Amino acid sequence: MARQLTCPQCRKDTVLRACPQSPREHVASWIWISPFDCLECHYRFLACRIGLVESKHAIERREHLRIPVRLFLSFSGGKVRGEGIVMDLSMGGCIIKSDAQVHADDIFYLEIAISDQDAPIEVAAMVRSISSRGIAFKFLRKAQDNKQLLAFIQSNAGATSTVLSKAVASPVAH
Repeated sequence: MARQLTCPQCRKDTVLRACPQSPREHVASWIWISPFDCLECHYRFLACRIGLVESKHAIERREHLRIPVRLFLSFSGGKVRGEGIVMDLSMGGCIIKSDAQVHADDIFYLEIAISDQDAPIEVAAMVRSISSRGIAFKFLRKAQDNKQLLAFIQSNAGATSTVLSKAVASPVAH
């Protein structure tokens, strides 16, 4: 019979199977014991995966929760200046649509407008990749301590609809 796994710390069922990271977790995975991460309280624990409801327990490879958004941003670095639309946002980075010509490993200063009333979120970021989805930025270490970014993500983490800001009517053509 299938069973539902709950977090031993907060007792919620918002857990996802994680990739083994330590030698202990790798050895445990040989005998059907896997690491799990709770999305609610961030507790990491080992549990037997035999008989679990697999659809709820896919392996989570992302370090940070992504929030789908539509936010205006401007960025600058070196001789490049650009504007675009943030398509998704996390504590680790964002993906934007923009016509600006950038290259992997370029470093930029981003200003993300979250509303007309609040000051923009300001972060330094490096271009991680460029694809058909857009330009993927990885925030530099300092961004992890950005209280405004953390508050915005936490307040929008439960939202299922797209967040709109700055009268953005449609995405920038790519």
